[in-house]
Amino acid sequence: MEGSEELESSLLTQPWASVRFGESAFLAKVCFRDSGYILLISDLSSVWYESADAEAVGQRSKELNKRLTVHVSSFLNHLCNLMCPLLAGQPGATTAFSCHRSPSGLRLHVKSELSGLPFYWDFHCCPAPLEMVFRHLVRPLIQMSLALQCQVQELISLLLQKDAEIEDYRESGATLSRDRLRTEPFQEETFQQNFVAETLPRICSAGEGQAFASALQQLYTAVTQQEVKQARKPHCSEDDVDTAPTAETTKHPPSPATSQEDETTSSSERTSVVPGASPVPSIWTPSLVQELLCCKPCLQLRAGSGVCAVPPCLPACSGGVLITPARASGWSILFGSEETSQG
Repeated sequence: MEGSEELESSLLTQPWASVRFGESAFLAKVCFRDSGYILLISDLSSVWYESADAEAVGQRSKELNKRLTVHVSSFLNHLCNLMCPLLAGQPGATTAFSCHRSPSGLRLHVKSELSGLPFYWDFHCCPAPLEMVFRHLVRPLIQMSLALQCQVQELISLLLQKDAEIEDYRESGATLSRDRLRTEPFQEETFQQNFVAETLPRICSAGEGQAFASALQQLYTAVTQQEVKQARKPHCSEDDVDTAPTAETTKHPPSPATSQEDETTSSSERTSVVPGASPVPSIWTPSLVQELLCCKPCLQLRAGSGVCAVPPCLPACSGGVLITPARASGWSILFGSEETSQG
């Protein structure tokens, strides 16, 4: 269904947010439009989703809210206004959320008010197909890890340059006016060992609910926006090749990303849920992310003696990509028959 595909495409660029229902922690993302909504939620053991069009929303609202007679768009707008604060970590004081897991899926119950009357809603989520899980979670996380690794290497390079600059000053006779500012030269191997031994355990003990902090949400959005742009390129290339189209085969190239955003601005401003809507840091510019993602996600991930095969729905560069641990400080990436060290 075209409307459902459009909703999922819009959902892709929405960042994951950490939410809690009782003692249970989840990651969730949702997108609302006048045509319906789509919700994706995970406890990092399972992933569930629900996609409902306006007709389904209208039918369910009649069953759950018999005293309310409002247009479907009002229900969608109200649901959006309830979910927005939840994903931003600030649920409304008059809104209650609860969830119930079963072998067949997950039901998220919402209790609130609308026009002074009780308002009830149930999200009926079923297990998400693997393709959706790969597109919204696995593939972006792999791309984010590559981007972060590249950022780390650039920062290490800057540190080494700064150390060389400081050493040059010292050899020229320069001295510090405040001795407390003195630092030791940066040692990459020592830093990596200390990070694994000290910092990593602290990060892992923070809990699953901290999986997507604000900075990672921004990076996730930047990465998925690049995927959307990459998906549009083949269509543009096909149209460019047809230099002499006939009346029966004429195709117009898709509108640029900015034009599509303009067309949906009036609707998305009201209906899109974007937790922590702060601008993407300048270090994650589209051109930088595109450069980092020129290497498509891998076909295989090898850790120790185990190999995790990534399904063919993930794109890969020609010859495939194989990532293996090169040493304690990083990864080795194999493109066809060429091997390069990362970290």
